[in-house]
Parts: sequence; C-alpha cells; structure tokens
Amino acid sequence: MGGAGAAAAAAAKRRREQEEERMTAYGKGDLDGWEFKIVRSVGNRFKKREVLDGLCREEATAGWEMIEKLDNSRIRFKRRTDRRVADPQMPIDPYRTHVGISEGGLVALILGVIAFGMGVLFLLLEVWK
Repeated sequence: MGGAGAAAAAAAKRRREQEEERMTAYGKGDLDGWEFKIVRSVGNRFKKREVLDGLCREEATAGWEMIEKLDNSRIRFKRRTDRRVADPQMPIDPYRTHVGISEGGLVALILGVIAFGMGVLFLLLEVWK
C-alpha cells in the first residue's frame, strides 16, 4: 500500500511540474530584466484570502509581484532583477519557493503520529493481557 501511495504522489508531482511548464512559458522579451518564481504550500493554504494577502505582502518586501494564482497551493511571482541588490537586508529569503510545512515534513509528521498511535495501542494491549 505504501508503494502505491508513493507512486501516486510522484505521478501527481510530475503532472504539476508539467502543468507549470506549460503555464509559465516565456518569450525572450518576457525575461529581459525580470525573474520569476512559484511559491508552493502543502494543502490548500492559499485558499484563505488572509493567507494569500499575507504572502503577497511578505514577497512585496523583496520586490516580488504576484502574477497569478495557479491553484490554492501555488502562486507565481515576478520581480525586476535590479531588486537583487537589496536581498541581503531582506527579512525573508527572497528566493524561497515554499511556505509552511514541507511535503517531507508532512510525511514525517504523519508517520510520527502513526508510530505514536501504534505505540499507545501496543501498550494498551499489553496492559489488558
């Protein structure tokens, strides 16, 4: 079961990456003086307007402008390359591409909760013997 889940997750990740490649095709003129990034979050974190607005405010401190919301877990930004000179003074990592818990962190959390639950269950079964 775990192998099938991992394969499904990998396939979903490949589909998202292919979709991003199609959606973010740039012409030569689009890139002159601009840089782009996609900020991701596990789950539908950007569905909440206050979370989206907070992210945009934080990114704006480093000169990033929201181009589009790809979905509730991916937002695309752009900024002028001349804004890089101020990067060392930024309160955030201007090149961050992820907010919140990472996919690996989420998996570790879920596995930890499962292990903890199994441990509690094991102890309860031992006590009831």
